[in-house]
Amino acid sequence: MRRDHWTRKIRRLDPDTDYHEIYGISSSYEFPWDTMQALGFALYRTYAVPSIGRLLGRTGEFTGRTQKRYDDTVLILDAVGEHGPDTGEGREAVRRMNRMHRAYDISNDDYRYVLSTFVVVPKRWMDAYAWRPYSPHEVRASTNYYRDLGRRMNIKDIPETYEEFERLMDDYERRHFAYDPGGHAVSEATLDLMASWYPGPLGTAVRRASVCLMDPPLRAAFGYRDPKPAVERVVRGGLRMRGRFVRLLPARSTPQHGRDSSTVRGYPNGYRIADLGTFPGHAPHEDARPEGPVTPR
Repeated sequence: MRRDHWTRKIRRLDPDTDYHEIYGISSSYEFPWDTMQALGFALYRTYAVPSIGRLLGRTGEFTGRTQKRYDDTVLILDAVGEHGPDTGEGREAVRRMNRMHRAYDISNDDYRYVLSTFVVVPKRWMDAYAWRPYSPHEVRASTNYYRDLGRRMNIKDIPETYEEFERLMDDYERRHFAYDPGGHAVSEATLDLMASWYPGPLGTAVRRASVCLMDPPLRAAFGYRDPKPAVERVVRGGLRMRGRFVRLLPARSTPQHGRDSSTVRGYPNGYRIADLGTFPGHAPHEDARPEGPVTPR
């Protein structure tokens, strides 16, 4: 299959009406690994906002059950992306997400900021490290995809364009990034989780590499020292080299979804979307689970 197979297909689609299909091609065929990394870093950035990091630290979910919280986040977003928000699986995933969020006092401004990271960080990641940058069609489609998801989450005053999302994210971080013990604890738990996916010294190297990929304001908000410039250049250069290698490969003929990642480890026997996430104040009951097959791993 020619390397430009999917880019030619994307050009034939309309990012204002076919945004879900375009986003699915980008995230599952063109950039599956890069999308996972970019969305992970997008969510990670939000911990540096004290109102968000403090809340996540207080619940204990992101520090005490870090792998499960990671898995659940990936699988819920995966269900919306793979099946679409108007299907049974997609609707259930959005409902599950909204029920979790309603249990906490989260401001609309924080919701809008988190949404903006999902729009802006992946584009910046692709531009810097992927085998090619996002095309204008993909930027517009991604923007519309997350605008639609934001509406389904009842977020108000959602930006209309990528540029507006970008200004929102950058301005919010300039005004709100600050050190908080809760955010630092969630950051440490997340970096420890990433290191645990790799054996011994390799895990330590991955943890240090993750700090190299942070921008200085993000590192400062978590209380991390800047790495040596030479080390940071090696880490970032290594990712760019990976992108050049991937460019030489043929186009993917089968999709790769979030649930296919080796870093999603908590559901070896499959899972039900309705059972994912947190259940503040109570646990899911067996008789409340939907009938039908479990989504396989």
